[in-house]
Amino acid sequence: MGETIVRIFEETARARPTEVAARYRDFDRAWDSITWQDFSNRRLAVAAGLLELGVAADDRVNILANTSMAWMIADLAIQSAGAQTVPIYQSNLASEVEYIVNDCGAVVVFAEDASQLEKLIAHKDELPNVRKVVVMNGEVDDSGPSNASDWTMDFAALEQLGKDKLDDHRDTLRERIAAVAADDVLTIIYTSGTTGKPKGVVLTHGCMAYEIEANRKVGITAPEDLVYLFLPMAHVFAKVLQSTWLGLGYEALIDADITRISANLTEQKPTLVASVPRIFEKVYAKVVGNGLEAPGMKGKLFKWAVDVNDRYATKCIAKEPVPFGLQMQLDLAKKLVFSKVEERLSELFGGRLKFFVSGGAPLPKKMAYFFDNAGVKILEGYGLTETSGGTCVNRPEKYKLGTVGPPLPGTEVRIAADGEVLIRGPGVMREYYGRPDATKEVLSADGWFATGDIGVVDEDGYLTITDRKKDIIVTAGGKNVAPQNIENQLKAANPLISQVMVYGDKRKYLSALITLEREGALKLGADQGVEGGYEAVASSDAARRAVQETVDAVNAQLARYETIKKFAILERDFEVGKELTPTLKVKRKHCTEQYGAILNRFYDEAVVE
Repeated sequence: MGETIVRIFEETARARPTEVAARYRDFDRAWDSITWQDFSNRRLAVAAGLLELGVAADDRVNILANTSMAWMIADLAIQSAGAQTVPIYQSNLASEVEYIVNDCGAVVVFAEDASQLEKLIAHKDELPNVRKVVVMNGEVDDSGPSNASDWTMDFAALEQLGKDKLDDHRDTLRERIAAVAADDVLTIIYTSGTTGKPKGVVLTHGCMAYEIEANRKVGITAPEDLVYLFLPMAHVFAKVLQSTWLGLGYEALIDADITRISANLTEQKPTLVASVPRIFEKVYAKVVGNGLEAPGMKGKLFKWAVDVNDRYATKCIAKEPVPFGLQMQLDLAKKLVFSKVEERLSELFGGRLKFFVSGGAPLPKKMAYFFDNAGVKILEGYGLTETSGGTCVNRPEKYKLGTVGPPLPGTEVRIAADGEVLIRGPGVMREYYGRPDATKEVLSADGWFATGDIGVVDEDGYLTITDRKKDIIVTAGGKNVAPQNIENQLKAANPLISQVMVYGDKRKYLSALITLEREGALKLGADQGVEGGYEAVASSDAARRAVQETVDAVNAQLARYETIKKFAILERDFEVGKELTPTLKVKRKHCTEQYGAILNRFYDEAVVE
C-alpha cells in the first residue's frame, strides 16, 4: 500500500510522544508549544468533529488561512477523516476564493478569521457545496454579516464537538486512515495564477512521502534541528517543509508574521530557515544600505568591498578565471569588511543557523555571492507546485552558487531542444484537477513534465534556471531577452530598488517599471530635503538620479539589445494581491495592463542613442 503522510505522522508521534513538536505563535498571541502526542490527540478530536459535520472519504476541505499550528491540526484532521486538503492563500480576493472553493467542490472551509469569513459570506449563495465554515481565530459572531451563524462555527467548538464524540468515531477514523493509499490524493494546491485562472495541482501522499525520503538522503534537515516555518501553507514549498517535519520529527518554529522574522531569528535561534528570495533581498538591502551610508572611511571601505564582490561574482558567473589581483582584493575585503558583516548577521540570525534554503524564484546571483563571502550559506533549490516543490537543491557539503543544485535522488532532469527544463520522478503531480487537456499539454505519456522554465545542466549535473519560457521577451529586432536576469541585476546593484518589471516584447527596445524600498526611499528623501513621504520621493529628481546611475551601471554589463532605454519609478511599491502573487512574484500580465499608459508612453518618442 505504501506510506501516507498521516500514517508517517502517527509513527513520529508514537516514537516521540513527550517531545516538543512545535513552538508556535498563532494569530499574534504569545509563544506556546505542543508535544507530538498532544498534536496527535488534537487532530483526532478535530477529525471526529469533521465526521460529525458529514465529511466523507475523498471529500475536499479548504483551509483559507495563513500558516499556524491550528492550520497543521486542521490539515492532519482532514487527512485522518480520509479527506483532501485544498489550501487557499489568505491574501486571495473574495472572487478568487469563490472560484477555488467551487472548482474543487469543497464541503467544509476553515477560515482564519472574520475578514476571511466575509469573503465567503460575500459569495454564500454561489457556494452550494459548502455545509459549514469553521472560523479558526475567535468566536463566531451570531449577528455577523448576512446572519450566517447557522453556516459557521468556531474552531474550539468543532474541536470540543469532536472530543465529545471521539469514542463514537474511533473505529471509523482508524478505517479511513488505513484505507488511504500512497497514490491517493493528499492535497490540491492551486497555482498562483500569474496568467489566467489558477489550476489545481493534484499531489498524492506518495509525492510528499518521496520528498521526506529524499530529504533524509541528502541531509538538509536533521532530527535535532529547529526549522523556522513562516511561508504560507498554500505554497508547495511550505508543504514540503511541513511534510519533512512530520516525517523526520525535528522541532518546528511556526509564526506567519513576516514583520517578526528578524525578532524571531534573534530570539528563537532556529538552525534552518527556508524562504523565498524576497526575504534575502530585504536583508541585503538593509545591510548594504546601512554599510554604504556609514560615514567617512567606513562607508568608502564598505562600498569598495561591495564592488569587489560584484566584480568577483561577474567573473564566476561567466565562468572566467578570477585574476590574482581580484582574488587578493576579495581576501582583503573578507578580512576587513565581510568578517564584520558575518558577525552582525550571525547575531541577527540567532547564532545557531546552519544555512538558509532558498526557493520559489531565482536568487540574484551577485547577492548570493555577497552572502557567501559574508559567511552565510544559502542553499538554492528549485521546484514547481507540479513537481511537489523539492526537485533540485544544493547540498550542504557541496553547493554551486548561481545554480539550483542537482536533482534529488530518484528525480531525472533533461533539457529539451528549445532549452525547456523537463522533469520526471516520484514528485511529479498526478494531474491538473478536472483539466485533462491542460494536463496533456505539460505531462507526457512517459511521465516527463514540461516546466515552462529555461535552463542548462552543467557537467556535474547542477541545474541553472535562466528564465520562464513564457516570460522571454522577443524584441522587434528578433532578439530573445530573459527579463528576470536583468531585474535581479538591478535589485542587487542598488538596495534602494525594491521591484522591477522589464518590458519590451515586440518593441524596439526595453523599458522598465521600478519601485523603491520604503525605508531607503524615506532616508533618501530626508538626506535630499524631499518632503511629502514615499510618493514625493519616488517622483523626485534625487530618486531619478539614483536609479538612473544604477540602470547605467547595469546596462554597461549587458548586450546592447538587453539594455534599459527608459524607466518609470512608480508612486508606490508593488503589493501582494495586486502586482504580486502570494509568493511575491510579479504578475507581468496584470502590471502590463495596469500600467499600460506608462509603458505605451515609453514608445511614443524615439530614443536618442
